[in-house]
Amino acid sequence: MARLSREDLETFHERGYVVAEGLLDPVADLDPVIDEYHGVLDSLADELYATGEISERHTELDFNERYMRICEESGRIHSQYFDFMLPKRNVKPDSPLWVGPAIFHMIRNERLLDAVEQFIGPEIYSNPVQHVRMKPPEHRTPVNPQTGKIQVGATPWHQDGGVVNEDADETEMITVWFPLWDAPVEAGCLEVIPYSHLQGLRRHCPSPTGGGPSLHEAVIEHEEAVALPMRRGDVLFMSRYMKHSSLSNHSDSMRWSFDLRYNPTGQPTGREVFPGFVARSRKHPESELRDPRAWAQLWYDARARMAAPDFVDFSYNRWTSDFPGC
Repeated sequence: MARLSREDLETFHERGYVVAEGLLDPVADLDPVIDEYHGVLDSLADELYATGEISERHTELDFNERYMRICEESGRIHSQYFDFMLPKRNVKPDSPLWVGPAIFHMIRNERLLDAVEQFIGPEIYSNPVQHVRMKPPEHRTPVNPQTGKIQVGATPWHQDGGVVNEDADETEMITVWFPLWDAPVEAGCLEVIPYSHLQGLRRHCPSPTGGGPSLHEAVIEHEEAVALPMRRGDVLFMSRYMKHSSLSNHSDSMRWSFDLRYNPTGQPTGREVFPGFVARSRKHPESELRDPRAWAQLWYDARARMAAPDFVDFSYNRWTSDFPGC
């Protein structure tokens, strides 16, 4: 079992986060995910080439340079094409989504679940609030023509407990974040405010552009922020109340990471419209979902429901702007 030390657990409970260095095997655990995404990038290039959005498929380039070249030429980031969570609005029957087997096996990775079990117990549910984060260097990131701002930049300060609905306020959700490639400071690593989880959930302001909510400026202790550069194989575990953000990417390479959430089985996920699943159960192992095709179908079924004309829109944001400073 990939168990964390007593010191790691104490650090988490005291500071609200802990980085488990080398928890994952870069070759055995991460490379299969990267290999699968090569096929996704192939499909994206074929699609954009067929519609005339790019002049060539750039097959001679490595993944990093190829992805950035495609984004530059097409003028879009295409992050949803790689993500394993549906968009929150305007879902269509063919909305892009990637729910391949390597992603499923990563979510069910035994090393990850062994560690998560030490935080929330042996009945582990894969919370559907999950993402792959593809963050190109800002000097190569396309600009949103409507706002004049880059399409992906620094992530605003927030708490993960603040981006789900009130029904999950008592849910013991834990965030698991790890880079697929090294994530140094200059590439836009995460930053946290140690001990901020002790304050509980703080006021957030809704995004004026439809993105995720961000913490009210008055509750952000900027001077106490700590950057967390990480290497391939390192894993960050965070409390749902940890104040965190990400820095701007000023490197020459994309920052590529996974953002997963888990909670004890039976507790609300805060996004009930999306499908989660039992990732581990010591009491009822037969309840575990082990088939990647069945997992993918859960998301395809959710996409069909959300794209139906009679779908009742789901609220993703508890926060309102009628608060001083928002």
